[in-house]
Amino acid sequence: MDVAVIGAGPAGLMAAEILAKGGAQVTIYERMPSVGRKFLLAGRGGLNLTHNEPLDQFLARYREATPYLRDAIEAFPPDALRAWSDSLGQPTFVGSSGRVFPQVFKASPLLRAWLRRLDQLGVEFALRHRWTGWNAKGDVQFETPGGPTSSRPDATIIALGGASWPRLGADGGWTNILSAKGVSLAPLRPANSGFRVTWSDLFRERFEGEPLKGVALSFGHSVVRGEATITRDGIEGGAIYALSAPLRDAVFARGEAVLHIALRPDLAHADLVTRLSAPRKKQSLSTFLRKQLSLSPVAVGLLQEATIALELYPSAMSPDQLAAFINAVPVKLIDVASLDRAISTAGGISLDDVNAHYMLRKLPGVFVAGEMLDWEAPTGGYLLQACFATGAAAGRGALEYLKR
Repeated sequence: MDVAVIGAGPAGLMAAEILAKGGAQVTIYERMPSVGRKFLLAGRGGLNLTHNEPLDQFLARYREATPYLRDAIEAFPPDALRAWSDSLGQPTFVGSSGRVFPQVFKASPLLRAWLRRLDQLGVEFALRHRWTGWNAKGDVQFETPGGPTSSRPDATIIALGGASWPRLGADGGWTNILSAKGVSLAPLRPANSGFRVTWSDLFRERFEGEPLKGVALSFGHSVVRGEATITRDGIEGGAIYALSAPLRDAVFARGEAVLHIALRPDLAHADLVTRLSAPRKKQSLSTFLRKQLSLSPVAVGLLQEATIALELYPSAMSPDQLAAFINAVPVKLIDVASLDRAISTAGGISLDDVNAHYMLRKLPGVFVAGEMLDWEAPTGGYLLQACFATGAAAGRGALEYLKR
């Protein structure tokens, strides 16, 4: 049983491990000169492997893709991922937010141990091999520094990721190859991304890189507590990413979206009014707001930026009006950050084109996994969990296919 795994990210590596343990001879093809580059980048923030919450709640994070991903994640749930990491000598812990990390808080020790295991299982690596599709005989083709080459495996698993951070290997080039074969694809779009805002020069120069802490962001009926960071041309951060899907869809549909930011969400409206009703004396409004409401300079700056854009005058507002505005500061998003800077990718292979074993219905013997599939999830461990789980499912599916 000879299997080609194309792509050496988490989904591809996990598929290779499952296949090798099942007795297959596996070769992993990777266009970059080393493996797991985006995986290592994720490790710079501590490597959030998965999340420790009830499984039904966990699965709901995948929204409309939940029915498609349920079986794969239930077969390789967060507890199994943690046990797998522990088996590689990398025990995990649960952070205060429920996120799960390796105790060393790094990706490189885990990746090194994983590669040693794959080597012991007989998995071979062919680096600097860029997949270019199939030839007329059905052979899998690659471009290499030494020229084109091909292979005829008994089954193929493709796990080439989406199109975010292309310099790390995932550039979305596979979309043209698969669409030419009749595979249905949704356009690749940025997920867990920042957004563009037309800041004034003064605000941009003063507050670029500053975090808004302890705020609440709202859009439609969704409210998220957390942090956001002012960028040179917009806004990004964990709370933004949590709302990025509906915000992105609104921006693409209407050309803009208005996000509302509560600067003191922990204070009730009546409490805000009481504090704002105190005598200001000779203090500037900025000083008054910082002292009365413990607002950070960037929060005050954002408040002023919003009132100027709307041609409002905070000093002319009543305490009641100002209190309402402080906990619903409007920020107009005019565009989505580019796909190559997004954390992950939405869109990809239609889940209806994939059977229960992650084999492409139109290409028997070809399996797919990871971010190539049309699903998205918020940050917090959900991205990696689904990549690992679908990689394992594709590996199991290929083994069943080969045994027929």
